[in-house]
Amino acid sequence: MSTTFENIRFEEKGATALITINRPQVYNALTKAAKLEIVKAIREANKAPGLRSIVLAAEGKAFCTGQDLNDRTVQAGNGEKPDLGNTLESEWNPLVNTIRNSKIPVIAAVQGVVAGAGVSVALACDLIIASPKVKFVSGFTRLGLTPDAGSSFVLGRALGHQKALEFFLLGEPLMSEDLHTAGLINTISDSPLDNALAWATKINGLSPKSTALVKRNLQKAYESTYDESIQTETAAQRYLGNSEEYQEGLKAFFEKREPKFH
Repeated sequence: MSTTFENIRFEEKGATALITINRPQVYNALTKAAKLEIVKAIREANKAPGLRSIVLAAEGKAFCTGQDLNDRTVQAGNGEKPDLGNTLESEWNPLVNTIRNSKIPVIAAVQGVVAGAGVSVALACDLIIASPKVKFVSGFTRLGLTPDAGSSFVLGRALGHQKALEFFLLGEPLMSEDLHTAGLINTISDSPLDNALAWATKINGLSPKSTALVKRNLQKAYESTYDESIQTETAAQRYLGNSEEYQEGLKAFFEKREPKFH
């Protein structure tokens, strides 16, 4: 990728795009510019024909601590109050939705504290690998705000009403082990980035069309009825059954070799 970024690093490691949030001086709190850079990097990775997975990582002691409160988009100016709804609609929501809508899987390598809307960024990823004892902190009520960027939806369903309310209201952190038990984190690792890159390498060898539809179908099933989910699966399987990737997978099975998807 030829694009130059100021707040992130973008590297291609084989068929994996490694996107690293690089604002350690502010614990990877995000300005508008930083959010839009991550969005651009993910979208460009999806367009690149040779890339099949994304790893989202961070530099320093924190993965992402949410909004950079020094950013002018969340500060009052000229006697006017900031429109935080606009900040969500133009910055945070596009960021988490870009992660969720990425056709190639996004793996989060969470090495340090996650706070505020940073929790939404991490939980928007398809697979999450975290270091032991990482703190996930809400912090919204201390600012007189409410959880946003999709965290109410995700944590409410995963933790249940009471535990999610406790997390959001009382401000006590959840540890990576707690979220692993709740099914929100895939695995705890002393080397989350190495582990994430290893998983990405495995994904890179899979059928790209199949991978994209497995992700999409699971997302739709999460929000659909059983009958709607079956219809989605049937349409996806009909499409894949007519693809060259299925023919290659079938041929490789009978020839007892690894498939080569292009």
